[in-house]
Amino acid sequence: QVQLVESGGGLVQPGGSLRLSCAASGFTLSAYAIGWFRQAPGKEREGVSCISSKYGSTYYGDSVKGRFTISRDNAKNTLYLQMNSLKPEDTAIYYCARALSSWCPRLPGEYKYWGQGTQVTVSS
Repeated sequence: QVQLVESGGGLVQPGGSLRLSCAASGFTLSAYAIGWFRQAPGKEREGVSCISSKYGSTYYGDSVKGRFTISRDNAKNTLYLQMNSLKPEDTAIYYCARALSSWCPRLPGEYKYWGQGTQVTVSS
């Protein structure tokens, strides 16, 4: 069955970097759009980034553009999110999620499969 397992979260100081990983199983990563979402306490789930399947087109939320980079390793069936210049407002649980389509949907409800999440805390 489809499984997504995130890792790489932790505590980092403002201005620091982290790389999140999402190991996928039960399907071929490159065949579907897959993305990262985050949810902070008391806030709605927010789209962070997505990569489409066919051309590998990438999309970013306005709050992370220029700081975060999404990528995938098809041989390892793993999705990554490189996060640089982290800010306290980036603190959240980060989830990877797979769409049913090859293109990136905008809304969380259009993603079928979700990982369990990994906590990212940015604090001095």
